[in-house]
Amino acid sequence: MFSQQVLTNRSYLPLLTSSLFVPLLLTGCGGGGSSGGTSSVETPSPPAVETPVVEVCTNEMHTLVGASDDGSSATAFSPANAIDGNTASISRWSNDGVNKTLTLDLGASKTVGALAIKWFKGAERIASFSVETSDDQNTWTSVLTQAESKGNQSGFELVNVDASQARYVNIVGLGNSDNTNNGIVEVQVHSCEDATGIYTDVLPNEVGIELVDWYLSVPTDEDDSGTSDSIYETELASGYSNSEFFYASDDNGIVMRSPSYGFKTSTNTNYVRVELREMLRRGDRSISTQGVNKNNWVFGSASDEGQQAAGGVDGDLRVTLAVNNVTTTGENYQIGRLVIGQIHANDDEPIRLYYRKLPGNELGSLYFAHESRVEDAEGDNIETYVELIGSRSNSASNPSDGIALDEKFSYHINVNVNLLTVTISREGKPDIAAHYDMSESKYDEDGQYHYFKVGVYHLNNSSEPDEFAQATFYEIKNSHTGYAQSE
Repeated sequence: MFSQQVLTNRSYLPLLTSSLFVPLLLTGCGGGGSSGGTSSVETPSPPAVETPVVEVCTNEMHTLVGASDDGSSATAFSPANAIDGNTASISRWSNDGVNKTLTLDLGASKTVGALAIKWFKGAERIASFSVETSDDQNTWTSVLTQAESKGNQSGFELVNVDASQARYVNIVGLGNSDNTNNGIVEVQVHSCEDATGIYTDVLPNEVGIELVDWYLSVPTDEDDSGTSDSIYETELASGYSNSEFFYASDDNGIVMRSPSYGFKTSTNTNYVRVELREMLRRGDRSISTQGVNKNNWVFGSASDEGQQAAGGVDGDLRVTLAVNNVTTTGENYQIGRLVIGQIHANDDEPIRLYYRKLPGNELGSLYFAHESRVEDAEGDNIETYVELIGSRSNSASNPSDGIALDEKFSYHINVNVNLLTVTISREGKPDIAAHYDMSESKYDEDGQYHYFKVGVYHLNNSSEPDEFAQATFYEIKNSHTGYAQSE
């Protein structure tokens, strides 16, 4: 659940007044019986001008003391599920039929200005509904008529209604774009219109990220698969957002927020992520996500046959971001660390780029790992770490030239044949670059393919449950030789 948020403090402007007195000298010009002389005339003061005080709503998220319907919903999907604080889709109110009503009880009469609703299958179908309010459940006032959900959000969606004083709120379900089912995973009632900025949509045409080149992993399980949900290219580019994990920032970036615990991409991974995966097929579902094909790219040292089959050759990734939050609890080696960019191969990772800030430090470090496909004596892949800024140590001191939370910076990952180059750029500071020769790492062998990953790969599964990692991304640009869309 989202905490109560105060939008704006009430402000007052000083009163503007004016009291200027201008004496006028009138001189008699003779004639008649008048005698010469002067008189003083006082000009009336203009009325005082008072600037009106603008009343700004201070939002409150109301506590819901009960929820009910007409009794026709299945026991497993009862009204209580919609106000239990559980945002997993299995915990939802569900009722089939037009004009099926979910009634919310606030316990006392309060101002109702907006709802926040997490619809069941909110990113797949459009829900139709109306909203009405009442103080006594006898007389109802319509505050929103025949509205529709956006159909591209799997998180909470803000719904503004005509403000009213009410104890009870009816959400009248009118079915959805697929059938007559009405499904609400969770609902909140707020006192103010536009109750909180966290429900801002992602607008792909207004950020420096071409989302049709990517798919997104979010730690929800709307399809009941047991693993995290994948939002594919066309759906993502059409404006998908999730108010908990993937949404627009106020400064025109995309926020990616990963909890420490949640659904994972597979049973083989230990960590939760909110992460983009490069998709050169750009929505053409006839092309597989895996293999040396038009969805993935190969090194310039790969065979001619491999280069012809791939979607591109070599890779260039430029990203601008700010890390906003890291964990402060958990196992020593996991605290404060996340991966913000990768090159992924079939099974291994030519590069994982880390940001890490320890609790006692004001600034964070940057370093990367290169995983070779060559094995050591124990049969494990050989990994090499390269420190760029500060140290990756579990007890590192505050890096003198480190990167603070919320500080914007850029990274540039480039693969040219077998040479890996990583460059860190910050405004007003010299670039920091490192090179790594991958010619012995076996990524140029036939059958090896690659793709970029960008986001918050949250490498802490031991923190306190309410901790999370978050970063805001302002630019993501990927390019490859022979990749037509990037040329």
